[in-house]
Amino acid sequence: MEKIGLFYSFASKKTAKIAGVVHNAFSGNDVQLINVDEVKKEKFLEFDNLIVGVPTWFDGELPNYWDELLPALEEIDFSNKRIAVFGLGDQKGYSENFCDAIGIMATFFEEKGALIVGKFPLEGYNFEGSKAVRNGQFVGLPLDQENQARLTNGRIEHWVEYLKKEFI
Repeated sequence: MEKIGLFYSFASKKTAKIAGVVHNAFSGNDVQLINVDEVKKEKFLEFDNLIVGVPTWFDGELPNYWDELLPALEEIDFSNKRIAVFGLGDQKGYSENFCDAIGIMATFFEEKGALIVGKFPLEGYNFEGSKAVRNGQFVGLPLDQENQARLTNGRIEHWVEYLKKEFI
């Protein structure tokens, strides 16, 4: 497996904690942690396999740091790159747009040619709507640390085992 770039904000405490768990779940594989608050767009070109961590803010919005970075990534061709997205959300407090940021990020990278990997089943979640749902499944790994924190480690282990097969 080629090295993996794990992109997330080091300042987003819950996302950073989850990124650490994802990183550890890859045990022994070359996963580089990259702070999107300080990253240059060229860093995305160094990897064929990327994991993107993004919480959903407010009513289905991207955090400022991703919102400000995406225009710089517009000119990059992500063809031949596999990208997995995980995100945090609150399915009770924001049930109408649970983990929308996963869907927003997946759409952005797909439009730039990337292959989105790491889809996850809907079972075990209870929400009204999400931009992260397509064809009866999530396009990435949704995590709800507010209401289902006890399920997080198991979900990550399952997701990473799948990614190990998808990333080459």
